[in-house]
Amino acid sequence: MEQVIFYIIIGIIVFDFAFDRVMDYLNSTRWSNKLPEELKGIYEEDKYRKSQDYSKENMRFGLLTSSLSFIVILLVLFFEGFAYLDGWVRQFTEHPILMAIIFFGILGFLSDILGTPFDIYHTFVIEEKYGFNRTTPKIYITDKLKGYMLSLILGGGLLAAFVWFYDTAGSLFWLYAWVFITIFSVFMSMFYSTLIVPLFNKQTPLEEGELRNSIEDFARKVGFKLKNIYVIDGSKRTKKANAYFSGLGAKKRIVLYDTLINDHTNDELVGVLAHEIGHYKKKHTLKSMVISTIHTGIMLYILSLFIDNPYLSGALGAETPSFHIGILAFGLLYSPISTLLGIAGNMLSRYHEYEADRFAAKKFDSKPLQEALKKLSVNHLSNLRPHPAFVFVNYSHPPLLKRLEMLKKYAMR
Repeated sequence: MEQVIFYIIIGIIVFDFAFDRVMDYLNSTRWSNKLPEELKGIYEEDKYRKSQDYSKENMRFGLLTSSLSFIVILLVLFFEGFAYLDGWVRQFTEHPILMAIIFFGILGFLSDILGTPFDIYHTFVIEEKYGFNRTTPKIYITDKLKGYMLSLILGGGLLAAFVWFYDTAGSLFWLYAWVFITIFSVFMSMFYSTLIVPLFNKQTPLEEGELRNSIEDFARKVGFKLKNIYVIDGSKRTKKANAYFSGLGAKKRIVLYDTLINDHTNDELVGVLAHEIGHYKKKHTLKSMVISTIHTGIMLYILSLFIDNPYLSGALGAETPSFHIGILAFGLLYSPISTLLGIAGNMLSRYHEYEADRFAAKKFDSKPLQEALKKLSVNHLSNLRPHPAFVFVNYSHPPLLKRLEMLKKYAMR
């Protein structure tokens, strides 16, 4: 049985890799050296060619990194690397919580060490080449150290709680873990911007003036209580721009990248924020949290049915069954379900984006949002002609041309 599970895991990994490569190939068939007719008025010839070069370079780089990851995971599985690490950890402790933390801590650290050279190349070579990078070596290193700290505190804490529930609650551990993760997720949704973001970025209240007045006027018009409007110094790492909505209830806030403010007019910015407010008014955040909570509960319940099965640990070569090896094997086996749920989640997300666009078009104005989306896409050198299959599988937002088409329809209704 261990051999059967082992080869099922190998089959899943091979299929996932092959599937991703097919998606990449299909997407590459949409590239063109000549500016397509439908993109005239959005891209200029030179900028479009640059965007194609950026997409091609990122795809080649992604192919390299994913291929190396694919080879590494296969080597680890065939040479029983996880079992070896498990045995090494057992030389120091048999405590289930400590074993799990050390085991996954070492895996995470080794994975990060292997990936760091490629991440450095992508940040300081590719992103630099196309004019996006503003990260300094000092910022990169401090970000790494802070990331390690958060992984140890948050990741280690969650893992410790998970193992403790398993050891103390028996077959009902999934229920306690589900409640705990749900509470933790709600807490992080409310306080992420005040607890985590300040470790990496400076957030300052948007100063009084025409832009703040325009945002507050629109918020009052649509009955959206808004006191917290912040600007984040995203330009310390990249020239790419963004805006996002975070928090719940009194803790909700809108955050604008300073690069977004620099590149857009006041009307365009209000259009972008009208879209973000649309997400809140349509309860997209709440709906996504509910769906995510249900998914987590189902996954944990399925895990509880199989985690005690010694064949899971045996499939990875471990002689002694353990929670951490079992959960690793389960995670590999659960990958196809996770992929399907991810596709379904992207479909729902695209629908929510259309709803938020419709809200912005009806409550504010379609044209400023259209112009903002065009600028964002061009400034980010986005691929505006992705293959429909690639969009279906990977895109959480609709492609720009489809959004522009729908925004024009919303404006006419």
